[in-house]
Amino acid sequence: MPFTLAIAGRPNVGKSTLFNRLIGKRMALVDDQPGVTRDWREGEGLLFGLRFRALDTAGLEDVRAKGSIAARTALQTEQALTQAHVILLIVDGRAGLTPEDRAIARELRKAGKPILLLANKCEGTRLPAAMDEAVALGFGDPLPISATHGDGLVDLYEKLLPYRPEGDEVEEETDKHLIIAIAGRPNAGKSTLVNQLIGQDRMLTGPEPGLTRDAIPISWAYRGQPVRLVDTAGMRRRARVEEGLERLSVQETLRAIRLAHVVILVLDATQPFDKQDLVIARHVVEEGRVLIVALNKWDKVTQKKAVAAEIQAMAGESLAQVAGVPLVPICAVKAEGLDKLMKETMRLYEIWNKRISTGKLNRWLEAMETDHPPPITAGRRIKLRYITQVKSRPPTFSLWVNKPVDLPESYQRFLTRGLRESFGLSGVPIRWQLKKSENPYEEKGRR
Repeated sequence: MPFTLAIAGRPNVGKSTLFNRLIGKRMALVDDQPGVTRDWREGEGLLFGLRFRALDTAGLEDVRAKGSIAARTALQTEQALTQAHVILLIVDGRAGLTPEDRAIARELRKAGKPILLLANKCEGTRLPAAMDEAVALGFGDPLPISATHGDGLVDLYEKLLPYRPEGDEVEEETDKHLIIAIAGRPNAGKSTLVNQLIGQDRMLTGPEPGLTRDAIPISWAYRGQPVRLVDTAGMRRRARVEEGLERLSVQETLRAIRLAHVVILVLDATQPFDKQDLVIARHVVEEGRVLIVALNKWDKVTQKKAVAAEIQAMAGESLAQVAGVPLVPICAVKAEGLDKLMKETMRLYEIWNKRISTGKLNRWLEAMETDHPPPITAGRRIKLRYITQVKSRPPTFSLWVNKPVDLPESYQRFLTRGLRESFGLSGVPIRWQLKKSENPYEEKGRR
């Protein structure tokens, strides 16, 4: 019997979204309308090397007439719960605790299984104040996650480890493979780039746009580093995407970006920086992936300095949250600039995995606060209590502040710039979690 976890909670809190993310594909239907899931689904999940069987259950509604769809659905959910080693109870971190959450918690206790409490929809830097209401359910502090953006999954992995049955192994899946997705608009030269990198005509190429329809993974090695290259379908503007096959291709491309470590965005340097290029770039950054821009067909550009300056300015303005994204001129057809492209890929991948000690971070924070203290709001000074790095891939930092809601975005950007400059984090996304509390490690002594 494989390690099994069941995802439970009231309707529309994000159960199916988390299920899809854990199994790595869009298996469960997701919609804003509550109650979309009725039968429980199962799939093989993998989280940082931990393999398990995931069960997506329907919402357990508090009031249900005997024989109704809601009652029959609840019976299906109860059957699924009996198979679980651990139950993930999801609440909406933004909405706060509801009477229905309390009723479902009472029902879940009857299953007699370990329960982990997750507060979903906690993306961004400021954790919603309503999230803390979930403590009243009696399952300890809720784990903040964003099923949509993948935030908090490292913490979820660590919480799940003690519950796996004895003998279950955790694979070395933190994969020695570097996963690189090649993305961009149709006919920008993505497949040609893949073929030149691997040294064979693996992908169909030609002047016709849209030759690649699926996200095609290819095993490769760069200077001894195992690499999984993923050539993706070209993404047009949403208004021009037709129904059917092309829409599925776009979904596959977005999934490939989400699962990648590094995304190389291929631009046709002979054409203006298109709005769709920026849409793709922003999506890469929002997913927390490393972004590198390859300026393809560079040999056809006559005013190279002017074009490079224009693209640099547009990237700097539109992608300010990830300063330092490298722009690498290449000619995929002639295999020019590819070594530099891969060197930049390896450099940023190393930064993306970087860990900074808590001691160094707090000495840095003290200096930043001394040199440039946060502003005074409502007659009270904002105090920065403590900082620690909670994860890498991308670098994510928790900052304890006495008044996190009042910390200006401008000061947060100031801290982000300081982190980049002091610890060499240019070119990768940086995420913050602002928490309201006293220094949780004060007894250990910070200063």
